[in-house]
Amino acid sequence: MSKLKVGVIGCGSIAQNRHLIEYQMNEKVEIVAVCDIVLERAENMAALYQAKAYDDYEKVLQADVDAFSVCLPNYLHAPVSIKALQAGKHVLCEKPMAISSEEAVEMIRASETSGKKLMIAHNQRFVDSHAKARELIQQNEIGKIYSFRTTFGHGGPESWSIDGKNSWFFKKEKAFIGAMGDLGVHKADLIRYLLGEEFQEISAFIESSAKENSDVDDNAVFILRSEKGVIGTLTASWSYNTEEDNSTIIYGEKGVIRLEAHPKYGLILEYSNGEKVNYELGKIQSNEADGQTTTHVIDHFVDCVLNNKQPLIDGSEGKKSLEIILAAVESNETKQITAIKR
Repeated sequence: MSKLKVGVIGCGSIAQNRHLIEYQMNEKVEIVAVCDIVLERAENMAALYQAKAYDDYEKVLQADVDAFSVCLPNYLHAPVSIKALQAGKHVLCEKPMAISSEEAVEMIRASETSGKKLMIAHNQRFVDSHAKARELIQQNEIGKIYSFRTTFGHGGPESWSIDGKNSWFFKKEKAFIGAMGDLGVHKADLIRYLLGEEFQEISAFIESSAKENSDVDDNAVFILRSEKGVIGTLTASWSYNTEEDNSTIIYGEKGVIRLEAHPKYGLILEYSNGEKVNYELGKIQSNEADGQTTTHVIDHFVDCVLNNKQPLIDGSEGKKSLEIILAAVESNETKQITAIKR
């Protein structure tokens, strides 16, 4: 069987440290094209992966490529993904998938019209501890779910973005949102996945106080209520300056599930009777130097394209997670509890 020909549009840190490396690790893939507005950056990646370099995404979309990763600033996710789908290419788009509901709808429509796959690069569903937690919840292991708290915080993108403190992450016209788009949308997607239900209402507090030369949020706290009455908090922050926190705790009728809250055990199950079960599972993806080497996102995308499967996080799923963030922005602006769109 011939290999899947892939291209990567945007050669920043996420492309260099995740997409390109993981495509190369997949024996069913051939990297044939890389594109970046900074041509030197594209040429460096082209030399490393024996691909062709482009500095114009309009041109690379016409190349002999089966599928693209879109690894661009947030405001370009939708327009470039839509054009790629319309050009007959499968698309793996970084998160957040878009900067508005309307853009997300257009992406989904382009995928449906073209018959090509659209997947959003939410990696938290593929973490071993998270998959196990979902399984335990579905098996009613801790009974009725009452509440949760989930957080994702680190010191900020300047420590790993290819442009450092000058990164587009800090510019509203390119990023639209800050820590909420970088980290919060991951947790929005995760908590939906873990609980297997949707959220109806949100109340949000959003601040920009930890970063200089930034006009986007760097701290956000949400209170969420699900359709079945589960309430909890979601926190996204670029101000956790000592170590990364990517933990989630689920409180249930018969016990508590603690995820990524212990250095050794990815999942700790504590029952109400005092019994405790520790699960030593694969390490969660991290921006830290000793983070795991694969997100499993690339392998899943490739498998879906080659075997005509529906991606776990397709456009519809990506939109539902995005809507939580968009409702949070509205809640903060209006200072009111806000309904989350479907």
